[in-house]
Amino acid sequence: MEKMLWCFLVSISFSDVFGQTELSKKAFVFPKESDNSYVSLEGQVKEPLKAFTVCLWQFTALSRTRGFSIFSYATKKQANEILIFWSKERGYAFAVGGPEVLFKAVEIPPVPVHICASWESVTGIAELWVDGRPRVRMSLNKGYTVETDASIILGQEQDSFGGSFDVNQSFVGEIGNVNMWDYVLSPDEINTVYVGGTISPNVLNWQSLKYQTNGEVFIKPQLWS
Repeated sequence: MEKMLWCFLVSISFSDVFGQTELSKKAFVFPKESDNSYVSLEGQVKEPLKAFTVCLWQFTALSRTRGFSIFSYATKKQANEILIFWSKERGYAFAVGGPEVLFKAVEIPPVPVHICASWESVTGIAELWVDGRPRVRMSLNKGYTVETDASIILGQEQDSFGGSFDVNQSFVGEIGNVNMWDYVLSPDEINTVYVGGTISPNVLNWQSLKYQTNGEVFIKPQLWS
């Protein structure tokens, strides 16, 4: 009986640390600045990426105050293997393999905002879509290949693999519906995702997301539909 109870408690502890719960209509809430609150995601990356699309919803009132990390994918070779970052002075910064391009914007309005960022190696074309509307395409690190052994983090920017966080780059607000594909979504597919449709994500899937929360991060009902 004691052995069964011990196994049950270990099972509960394991599921709390490495969660894979139903996150439909939910969001990760980062209520305050910190250098230790974040969410680690486990991606299904089996081969080096020669293309990808990342989509998510974010809700923050921080954009006129300072910059912050929106999505951070680091490898041991390159901390900014994939980075989506908001800069107060410059707008959206999108990095692949270190180099970045800028999609200028004055602010992120303090309402839920949908973002999709995509890139392909063969042309180097980078795209950013905000609330279903595209920004002008740009050239980024043509011919590069994104490595697979990744640390994927929400809420902080990684200046080293899985760490070296800066409180002044931390995200404050809510992030949800995080999905990632190993190819570039078409404009019609991006619109489908924006209005709530499903395109079967194969790298990160919000409906069966493997994640670990650290510090003060809470899972709450989404404030958007």
